[in-house]
Amino acid sequence: MTYVAAGDRYSRLPYRRCGRSGIMLPEVSLGLWQNFGDGKPLDQQRAILRRAFDLGVTHFDLANNYGPPYGSGEINFGRIMREDLRPYRDELIISTKAGYDMWPGPYGDHGSRKYLLASLDQLLRRMGLEYVDIFYSHRFDPDTPLEETMGALDTAVRSGRALYAGISSYSAERTLDAISLLRRMGTPLLIHQPSYSMLNRWIEGGLLDVLGREGVGCIAFSPLAQGVLTGKYLSGVPTGSRAAQDGSLSSDQLSERTLGHVRALAAIATSRGQSLAQLALSWALRDQRVTSVLVGASSVAQLEENLAATENTSFTDDELAAIDRDAVEAGINIWATSSAY
Repeated sequence: MTYVAAGDRYSRLPYRRCGRSGIMLPEVSLGLWQNFGDGKPLDQQRAILRRAFDLGVTHFDLANNYGPPYGSGEINFGRIMREDLRPYRDELIISTKAGYDMWPGPYGDHGSRKYLLASLDQLLRRMGLEYVDIFYSHRFDPDTPLEETMGALDTAVRSGRALYAGISSYSAERTLDAISLLRRMGTPLLIHQPSYSMLNRWIEGGLLDVLGREGVGCIAFSPLAQGVLTGKYLSGVPTGSRAAQDGSLSSDQLSERTLGHVRALAAIATSRGQSLAQLALSWALRDQRVTSVLVGASSVAQLEENLAATENTSFTDDELAAIDRDAVEAGINIWATSSAY
């Protein structure tokens, strides 16, 4: 569904409704996980954010511990928001999350009410905002009653510090529990943010069915499999890449079997007139239950390439069958533990 408003900004990207809510998101949203900490020049960050907005990206996604160091992603975004984007605040969907380690001690991690609401107060100060549009429980916490975690999200919304509640990396079963709890509290679950890509298809095993049936949106993070589906690894692991640094993606996860599948997918992309990254994003958007795909960007050029994926999101049956032969589990879902409960 394409939404066109006054001016041409919103005519540049297709938008999709988030489940059965009144919220619409661009088919491609910008995540600030990797490239918006203190290690990147602020002018580079500003150029990416401004270009994204000019091209119709109105959804920016953060978390309390994005950086490095922790919190710096929100601080830097807050500065650019204040200096460049504040006049457009009512056009923006700003989302953030808490659930992973942020500060030492028992109250600086996981899913307790104390941690989530303290994190929300802190992140609002870091970004200089009165509220965020979506506040997520970043992961399921098996040691905290789900009623407590969902109660914190309900409080966040009722207090006006967040407009909507979201969860990330919850299993289909726990998602259904979260939906039920929040519904009884009077704060519907707006959206789920799971990892999803051609090399990590776990949400097809039931989660997408739950979200579609219950009218909850889905925004897929890591649709480029942490860079594996960008084409940079087709000839091996380049120096300076994420895998070379053994961070969230390690070089030993890139087996020759996986790279063989990636090369085959790259050939399909070429036959469609797309880059491998564009194919990966288009493929994730083939299912209308996926509201948006969440991408990072280290440059304006990379951002523009990713956004162009929305120009070709239809597939023939033969193309989908060919993709299925190589879109296989690659063992790179580092968030699997959270969604296993």
